[in-house]
Amino acid sequence: MKVGIIGASGYGGLELIRLLHNHPEVENTILFTSSEEGTVFSHKYTHLVNIYDQPLQKIESEKLAEFDVVFSSAPAGVASQLLPPLIGKGPRLIDLSGDFRLKDSAIYEQWYKKEPASALAVEQSVYGLTEWNAKEIRQSQLIANPGCYPTAVLLSLLPLLKEQLIDGSQLIIDAKSGVSGAGNQPSQMTHFSETNENTAIYRLHQHQHIPEIEQAISSFASEAAPITFSTHLVPMTRGILTTSYARVMEGVTEAQLVSCLEETYANHPFVRVIRETNKFGTNQVYGSNYCDLYVKVDPRTNRATIVSVIDNLVKGAAGQAIQNMNVQFDLEEITGLSLVPSFI
Repeated sequence: MKVGIIGASGYGGLELIRLLHNHPEVENTILFTSSEEGTVFSHKYTHLVNIYDQPLQKIESEKLAEFDVVFSSAPAGVASQLLPPLIGKGPRLIDLSGDFRLKDSAIYEQWYKKEPASALAVEQSVYGLTEWNAKEIRQSQLIANPGCYPTAVLLSLLPLLKEQLIDGSQLIIDAKSGVSGAGNQPSQMTHFSETNENTAIYRLHQHQHIPEIEQAISSFASEAAPITFSTHLVPMTRGILTTSYARVMEGVTEAQLVSCLEETYANHPFVRVIRETNKFGTNQVYGSNYCDLYVKVDPRTNRATIVSVIDNLVKGAAGQAIQNMNVQFDLEEITGLSLVPSFI
């Protein structure tokens, strides 16, 4: 396959390059830019010397139409302009931004503060939560790759909500992410002196992933209640840990919750349900496409604590995008993604 990447110089783009380089079905990967045409990519990123010494190319629809797959890893607001003209022209399109995730354009404007994509493009897009939407993904021309936080949250909660084992009316979700989730453009929030030795809550009740999570819960689990979702920045580079709290329905046991997760993901190689452990953290999935899940019930409060960990740049971005590409082309989902986590 011939693959194009828009926004290759961001962290998500760099992960796409790393993973696609070892994908057995990808013959050629071309990198595109809107501002650095002609720049040799390995001059920007020395770790890619003798691997990607090609110059960045100008974004042109005619060129992009020649590819089998086009990934867009550009910031929100870019793909909504670049990708719709390519729908139906040949390439499968996978967007890693949030431009096509929300089906209601008014909600997109409210939470992203940007002009939405065309209604037709949004209607044609398919939400790329691979484990839950593979049939639609396989037939789609345009995939809206899920956000990193929603991936971790939804994989952990959807089975339990769908089977009505937990109460979805008062979900509280506490999420923590490494700094790479904010992208590679420096800001005061991501400045070393602001993040080092510090954990901070941000975008309280305003994070753009809130409506995405609520939309997916409504779509896949028929639950329509609003959620309480809090995000925190922690002093590490990669990783997301989400901790969700929900009341267990009457008569439901911890064993039933664990069994539900195991049965749901029995045939999904990238979701691992951990039964017993003394610790549960982001380093157990670092650099991999795994999502690990862990659930415990407190009998005193009849409340479940449901924990999920992913690498935000892999399962939360580039890895899931490639997993979706594999589904589109009837490849094994693990193709090019069989990476053992880099624990240390």
